[in-house]
Amino acid sequence: MNEVTLIIDGRPVTAAENATILQAARQVGIDIPTICYHDACTANAICRLCVVEVEKQRLLQPACVTQVREGMVIHTRSERVERSRRTILEMLDSAVDLSDAPEIQAQLAEYGADHNRFPAAERRAPALIDDNPMYVRDYAKCVLCWRCVQVCAEDAQYTFALSFDGRGFGTQIGTYFDLPMPETTCVFCGQCVGVCPTGALKPRREWLLEQGKTPDEIMELTRAERRKSRRAKQ
Repeated sequence: MNEVTLIIDGRPVTAAENATILQAARQVGIDIPTICYHDACTANAICRLCVVEVEKQRLLQPACVTQVREGMVIHTRSERVERSRRTILEMLDSAVDLSDAPEIQAQLAEYGADHNRFPAAERRAPALIDDNPMYVRDYAKCVLCWRCVQVCAEDAQYTFALSFDGRGFGTQIGTYFDLPMPETTCVFCGQCVGVCPTGALKPRREWLLEQGKTPDEIMELTRAERRKSRRAKQ
């Protein structure tokens, strides 16, 4: 495979010609923050937190999808880059509950985000959905990274139980026709829960423990729900 040489933050880096800037930076230990990117998912450049400054390029470039080229000169922590990342984080913080997103909380602190930058912003507050025995969906914590949709579709499971609809602020993740999860094609593999970065998808047992339920109470609740389910099928 052919290789190219580029400069990242003043350091010469040699990378495969089909590598992305994110991959090239990581191979030499240069950290570029991400939210929507996950090694198990197709890079989609949605969150734009990974943007970097490439000399001779007018716009900041998303590192997760931009391929390296010979002679590129890249700055990952320029003032322009840091201002962009800080604004993105502040916008998320103003609209979404990030209390269960430790990585994003760390990024907020690292970039000095102002938690009160957008005091008039509308916050997402949909009701928590508890419609199956495996996990709950709390879309008040959803940052629309699409990871769950991707692993449920072509990136992993091919069940297509999750989707998204709407535009702009009205965009949301859900099921087709808003069906309860047991009535969809979901096989409860748990991969969507595993890739969620914010706690919008959480194991139901963990959520019940957070609500103050004891392990014995959870077991009895589960048994009661199973009995009810069996009766409904008869």
